[in-house]
Amino acid sequence: MRFVKNWGQLAMSSNERTMYSLAEWKNGLAFKNIHFSSRGKPVIKIAELKNGITGQTQFTEQEFDESVALYKGDMLFSWSGNPETSIDVFWYDLPDGWLNQHIFKVKPEADVDKLYLYYLLKSRKAQFTAIASNKQTTGLGHVTVKDLKEMVITLPDLQTQKAVGEYLDVFDEKIRLNNAINENLVQQAQAIYADIFIINADPAWPLGHLSDLITMRYGKDHKKLDDGPFPVYGSGGVMRYVERPIYEKESVLIPRKGTLNNVMYVNEPFWSVDTMFFTEMKLPDVAKFVFHFVKSKDLASLNAGSAVPSMTTDILNAMELSIPDAETLKRFESIVGPMYRAMQHNSEESKKLAAVRDSLLPRLMSGELDVSELDL
Repeated sequence: MRFVKNWGQLAMSSNERTMYSLAEWKNGLAFKNIHFSSRGKPVIKIAELKNGITGQTQFTEQEFDESVALYKGDMLFSWSGNPETSIDVFWYDLPDGWLNQHIFKVKPEADVDKLYLYYLLKSRKAQFTAIASNKQTTGLGHVTVKDLKEMVITLPDLQTQKAVGEYLDVFDEKIRLNNAINENLVQQAQAIYADIFIINADPAWPLGHLSDLITMRYGKDHKKLDDGPFPVYGSGGVMRYVERPIYEKESVLIPRKGTLNNVMYVNEPFWSVDTMFFTEMKLPDVAKFVFHFVKSKDLASLNAGSAVPSMTTDILNAMELSIPDAETLKRFESIVGPMYRAMQHNSEESKKLAAVRDSLLPRLMSGELDVSELDL
């Protein structure tokens, strides 16, 4: 982690600027089918920023202007899409690629700190959502260059910007570390699943279908729910928190639309959106087995949609598998259970860190809090 020293010596001089004047905002290209191929660099849309490279990602071997080339560490602002879930700022952390339209590549001016600008944009997310919602057509909203030019902010001096950005990034560095640890634990659990249930599968286990182990349920729209403590899961993860759960037990969440391979395991009361399936278990100690079984499948290759990738209950229920005996399922649970408890601990810690960061964010950006008075 990076820590900031000598904050007490920082001056708080500032000046008013428009959001647009703080950076160069380069929109991506409107790619066409003739540009795409099976190999090459990925074309980065909002879906890739939220879910990474998936089976729906398109590639191109053609070369384009360097201004729309993407490299790790680039700052991106998605200005068009669902106002609640797509309008946001991102760090690019995928292989070198090309930028699709509806996303700005944001290059700060010389007197603007990159980390500070990232958190400044984060602090205005509610404002961006409201702007996009007011312009919403066919489900999509927009934040335009005109909006950025009309948004006036008070910019501190560069030294203060750096201090604020580095202070807030300490929280995100720990969250990123927790996420990396959790991803590693999932991979370890997947390897244990493969060893027990594939490599060393008992030929005496009866053949069956996924429907023998679970009941598929449809998620529901969350927009009319008030805010609360229960997470709402979409295909990209937690979208918001609402007043009541749709289900309270262990479950596996499977995308019904969009990024089909983004399967999730949940062991807390939750709400699932209408583009996700959630599942009820029919047997004890089977949820983690179901998760790793479904995760091992390329659901994108089973796509039943045309324009939008889609999954159906018929496809999922008909998946064939060997049904392990209760003792083996219990043994698998005993091995991977501690891993999942560690992941839950890391996730809870990250949630608390994010809450502290988000509570400090608007106060630091407005100047209400002096970064020199804060300690970690």
